[in-house]
Amino acid sequence: MNILDLPWLDYALLSTAIGSLWVGRQRDPLRAYSWGLAFTGGALACAVLAWLGFYLGAPTEPGEALGLQRRLIGRVVFALDELNAPLFPAIALIHFLTALATARAKMRRFSFTWSLAAGTLRLAMFACRSPWPLIVLLAVSTVPPYIELRTRGRPTRVFVVHMAAFLALLVVGWGFVEWNGREAPAPFWATIPLVLAILIRCGSAPAHCWVTDWFEHATFGIALLFVAPLSGVYAAVRLLLPVAPTWALAGLSIASMITAVYAAGMATIQVEIRRFFAFLFIGHSALVLVGIELQTVTSMTASLCLWFSVILSLAGFGLTLRALEARFGRLSLRDFHGLYPHSPTLAVCFLLTGLACVGFPGTLGFIATEMLVDSAVEASPMIGVAVVAAAALNGIAVVRAYLHLFAGGRHASTVDLGLGRRERFAVLSLATLILGGGLFPQPGVTSQERAAEAILRDRARIQGGSSPHHDPATAQPAGDRLSSTAGGNEP
Repeated sequence: MNILDLPWLDYALLSTAIGSLWVGRQRDPLRAYSWGLAFTGGALACAVLAWLGFYLGAPTEPGEALGLQRRLIGRVVFALDELNAPLFPAIALIHFLTALATARAKMRRFSFTWSLAAGTLRLAMFACRSPWPLIVLLAVSTVPPYIELRTRGRPTRVFVVHMAAFLALLVVGWGFVEWNGREAPAPFWATIPLVLAILIRCGSAPAHCWVTDWFEHATFGIALLFVAPLSGVYAAVRLLLPVAPTWALAGLSIASMITAVYAAGMATIQVEIRRFFAFLFIGHSALVLVGIELQTVTSMTASLCLWFSVILSLAGFGLTLRALEARFGRLSLRDFHGLYPHSPTLAVCFLLTGLACVGFPGTLGFIATEMLVDSAVEASPMIGVAVVAAAALNGIAVVRAYLHLFAGGRHASTVDLGLGRRERFAVLSLATLILGGGLFPQPGVTSQERAAEAILRDRARIQGGSSPHHDPATAQPAGDRLSSTAGGNEP
């Protein structure tokens, strides 16, 4: 029997679930850290093996003797496909690296128990393809953040109001879809609640205040893990995209485009580092939605590539900011702090992961941004201009933050403020993936193109339209066009 035939996806979920129960029994923060790291590392190893098994042709549903889901719940609910196969190990990776990079001073504040519990729900959510189980997981995944706020004695009203509205609209909308028939286009009374639910969960303006409030009151590690996977985008692809009529996607695209430009502009003027990061997330979440809503293979491929890039680059950027907070507390962008001499590695990682978010050449986000701009311009010159404007403003915001944090007068300190070995390994691991994916993008783009074609075929089947089409300017697939570029660094 091939080792890849084992149900590694099930083992990944069990690793974090059992880890949450076990770590909750530990009273010593160092022991909790060690066990939490072991369980998240085990989940990452299992997730990588599940991903390898999917792409190397291992059975997606193991036999009766091996399949844990059939034995425990009677049917297969969690499985990988072209869409979630690369996302599943990426989410396990950011959970592991966030736990690994937790500084000793932060161990008492960072709850490994709730991090593992949230990791179980998040991995299950991104492995789930059935609508109602996915909605249940989206609902339950809001509980650990709520407990995080309550435990820290922070206000919960903004978070609760937005998440309650999101879940209520999602349940009502999908209930109408089921009543109408999920194999038919959704009527407007089902579409509107779903669209509003997705806009709230993705933090689209004006329903974006919960994101800034969340980052203001939660610990940075927990806040980062909750938003970085872009769960709202996953809900949009699984629930909304197949059944939504074209007019609904057009409206969602306009709202997302306005949000992307607005959030990028707001990021350039922030004076608090957490609010700056929150607006950076809001803008990138909106940009991913824009490409999905254009409904071409090229735009869909671009958005899926950008989605994967944002998970890694925003996680790396967030971990860098978290390392800064662990040493200096919450920093302001009003002054120039001059931190470069104390930690040049931290400065380089900050700039690299920040520029990767905005599609700097040579990084994982470059090809995705170029493809998104091309497809947006062909759909509408105004959308193309808006995408370029959002990317440019995000780039200005990142460079501005870098200058305020690392340039200027020298910061006086008698304590070593450099990166520790664990933090250096975490951030440099993400930086390596970002640069590797930017220099050799072909395998990732080809995989995401297959996912885009499958998603659009499913939509065409439900909508009764034609098969998914490629870029109208050329019949050549996006993945094949990419192979003609020099290492992926020329558009």
